[in-house]
Amino acid sequence: MKISDKNLIKIIKAGSVGVLPSETLYGLMCLADSKKTVERLYKIRKRNPKRPCIILISKIKDLEIFGVKPSKEEKEFLKKYWPGAVSVILECKSKKFEFLHRGTETLAFRMPKKKNLKDLISKTGPILAPSANPEGKSTALTIKEAKKYFTDEVDFYVPAGKLEKKASTLVKLRNGKVEILRQGETKINNLTENK
Repeated sequence: MKISDKNLIKIIKAGSVGVLPSETLYGLMCLADSKKTVERLYKIRKRNPKRPCIILISKIKDLEIFGVKPSKEEKEFLKKYWPGAVSVILECKSKKFEFLHRGTETLAFRMPKKKNLKDLISKTGPILAPSANPEGKSTALTIKEAKKYFTDEVDFYVPAGKLEKKASTLVKLRNGKVEILRQGETKINNLTENK
């Protein structure tokens, strides 16, 4: 049964966990600001409790929700690569969001290019979005594969055919320097970014 966008917004805002397509791969997603829902997602995914997950946002201003204030250089980098398949790790020292940064005092954010996903996030608020697989297993490329992993443990599945792109590129920004932790869908050259 296909879920309408309107119902999907309601379901997510009600605290559900489900499998949704991102612009790269399928993700196991839930509201990022609900501690209870986030802990449920960690349990379903068998996620290492010390590892934070990537958060999808719809605009740079969403970073303020998490008390994250990028520097001028960091903002320039974000504007250059967002929206797009680049996840950026920024400092987040807020104790309020310890359930997200898991004591690392950093959070990874991405602003998707996919219009319907970006529109969804603008209505639900930021979404936690690790890839759709239990920790250590291969990422589900189809909803059928995701259902094998999660069965009825999750509340909904949104199919979008087979998704075979690489994961997002993961970078860490600190003191105007760019450290590439994972080269993914979007190529970033260390030498051109570090000044």
